[in-house]
Amino acid sequence: MGSDWKKTAKDKADSVNDLIPQEWRIKDVPSIEQQRDVTGSFIQQYLNKGEIEITETDAVGIVEKTTSGTWKAVDVAKAFCHRAAVAHQLVSCLHEIFFDAAIADAEKADAYFAEHKKPLGALHGLPVSLKDQFHVKDVETHMGYVGWIGTFEGKKGTNKEKVFESEMVKELRSLGATLYCKTSVPHTLMCGETINNIIGYTQNPANRNLSTGGSSGGEGALIGLRGSPVGFGTDIGGSIRIPAAFNGLYGIRPSTGRLPYQGMANSGDGQNSILSVVGPLATTPDALALVTRGLLSTEPWLHDPLVHDIPWRPEAAAAISDPIQRLAKPLSFAVLRHDGTCAPHPPVARAVDLVVKKLESLGHKVITWDPKPTHARLMEICAKCWDFDGGADMRSAFALSGEEPAPQILGEKRPPVDATEIAATNVEKREAQKEYMEYWNSTAELTGTGRPVDAIISPLAPFAAARPNGYTYYTYSTFVNVLDYTSVVLPVTRVDKSIDKKDEAFKAVGEVDQKTQDLYDPEIYDGAHVSIQLVGRKLQEEKMLALAKYVGEAIHS
Repeated sequence: MGSDWKKTAKDKADSVNDLIPQEWRIKDVPSIEQQRDVTGSFIQQYLNKGEIEITETDAVGIVEKTTSGTWKAVDVAKAFCHRAAVAHQLVSCLHEIFFDAAIADAEKADAYFAEHKKPLGALHGLPVSLKDQFHVKDVETHMGYVGWIGTFEGKKGTNKEKVFESEMVKELRSLGATLYCKTSVPHTLMCGETINNIIGYTQNPANRNLSTGGSSGGEGALIGLRGSPVGFGTDIGGSIRIPAAFNGLYGIRPSTGRLPYQGMANSGDGQNSILSVVGPLATTPDALALVTRGLLSTEPWLHDPLVHDIPWRPEAAAAISDPIQRLAKPLSFAVLRHDGTCAPHPPVARAVDLVVKKLESLGHKVITWDPKPTHARLMEICAKCWDFDGGADMRSAFALSGEEPAPQILGEKRPPVDATEIAATNVEKREAQKEYMEYWNSTAELTGTGRPVDAIISPLAPFAAARPNGYTYYTYSTFVNVLDYTSVVLPVTRVDKSIDKKDEAFKAVGEVDQKTQDLYDPEIYDGAHVSIQLVGRKLQEEKMLALAKYVGEAIHS
């Protein structure tokens, strides 16, 4: 096929860029050396005062304005379309633009409000961005694969892309949300960086030396630049939490079966041992709760056979948010500072310490987390599950066009495993989950509350963000997926080169540990967001969102 795929990829990228109105185009995008941080006042220069006010209001604030009639949905839509267009030109974060359809939908929402004196639903007029796994009618889903361009998931002639929508898309529309763009992903989705042959490399807006993360990297970059108030990604090994952490956002990885996944595009579809899940990223924990509560109000279990019939549980959140209940049932935490295989970089270690000290100052007990089985063992199980087909599904997608995968993406070709080995791995995973569960239960003897710890404080990755082609270690995020626990990311601080100096006395415990530490350079990392994750037990979404708000407010007060 030669270089035909390169032309196809370029034509696709150009067709999306051509949808940006002339008056929104940037003549000269600065180099990284000229402007490493394009957030805040830098991106504001391309917007008017009204657009800045709208786009720097969080999702809860926007909905308060749109559902009361204070703001028109169409004005909100236009403001975010403009900021998203600018964001894409700065860091390459969009796969699809459908601004005209969004503005038309917003106009219909305004007309409905004018006639009925009430909003369409709980998310009336709220712009929501979507990772390029969601199917939206009349919008292509290529997921970074050149061979998927002009097809429906690689299949030609179906015209399914004209009418088909993922279940969550239907639910968001029913709630009155305005859908306007789909965001960039790494081809295959299985990467902590966002890179493909269509849009290139998505940079971290706060520090363009670094990655925005992956695989929901476009969401992280777009929301980080306030080109979206809230968006949805997916997570099979950290793909919601990594971009949230790298971009200073809040993000939640729910347990499987809490939010609908039906009708999504995917890589390796049918591998059911470790399932990908959908979850939101946003600038505030309240925004995450808003959209999660809204989606659960649509009763998604009636349309997705894998979703549990569990409505939103306000009492679980109140146990954390209500000071009286919190005093009656004191909280306790565990801290994972080092998983035994790879040490966090100095700024990540400092962020963990900041959270621990703040919680202890508030009277909460924090114990050391030393679980069995080890996280290294959980990562071994995870790798087996991800590799059941030996990468055949991904390779077949690349073969459609003959394109070359990015160097971060695929390893050596391997034979698929048989059903006997899959079954054995599933048994191994179940036994590991049971052992970890009992270790968690055993902490009741150490907390002083009579109950096990409420959450684990942990790094999400060993670095504040990965350097390009430098995502060396995934276990801090993947252990959550193996256990199917609920995890929420919250921003803590930023890298400060005057504080977060390289540890010259560092002693590595292994090759990956040394390689990871060698990538840390205070000058390169200066200014990058630093986050941590709070890990709760299975299906504890309300509790973990409330904890994210409680801890986040304590840290940033």
